[in-house]
Amino acid sequence: MPLKHKERSKNGIRRDRCETFGLSLADLRTLRGLKTPARIQQFVDGLTYQYANTAWSPQRVLREHKGHCLEGALLAAAALRINGHPPLLMDLEAVHDDDHVVAVYREGGLWGSIAKSNFAGLRFRAPIYRTLRELALSYFEHYYNLRGERTLRSYSRPVNLARLDSRHWMTAEENVWCVAEYLIAARHYPLFPYKVARALPRLDRRSFEAGMHGWTKH
Repeated sequence: MPLKHKERSKNGIRRDRCETFGLSLADLRTLRGLKTPARIQQFVDGLTYQYANTAWSPQRVLREHKGHCLEGALLAAAALRINGHPPLLMDLEAVHDDDHVVAVYREGGLWGSIAKSNFAGLRFRAPIYRTLRELALSYFEHYYNLRGERTLRSYSRPVNLARLDSRHWMTAEENVWCVAEYLIAARHYPLFPYKVARALPRLDRRSFEAGMHGWTKH
């Protein structure tokens, strides 16, 4: 039995050219073509945003070419994995608002992220953050509800979806709610004390309108 051949890119990332993770050759080619986090984000941005109560696997998202926050993060994690990164997700937890899920990656010892959102400021982050807390805080000013309340409160440790491979999170036809459950169960860390949160001012009108670029009513 031949051993798997692994390549190493210029930045030291290991690329496994034999492992398919159950994906079709067409889907594998699509994900392998997304060779950088920026390309992955561009592809995720091109997905139609859907508001359904679903948790589609990356394979289903590729077939339907649409998805929401969690599904976009799952697709990004799959693309990162195919291109040599671990498939890591981080949960951003909010009050009076929806949580947000981002795929996180590390280059040169610094963290960045990829995300699907119809709020302009809740998507890509270049790898310039020394810690996950710094990365999470970069979303704070852009994270608000329709009342203009700043709603981000905590972030989770990164969860490695390789631990859910037995649940076929990359290829399942049924919803992969196991991923959402895994994120909810992960340890979360507050970004600031409760007394600080109580005193937060609402977002100003100009910032509110700028962040709403791309948002559609549903």
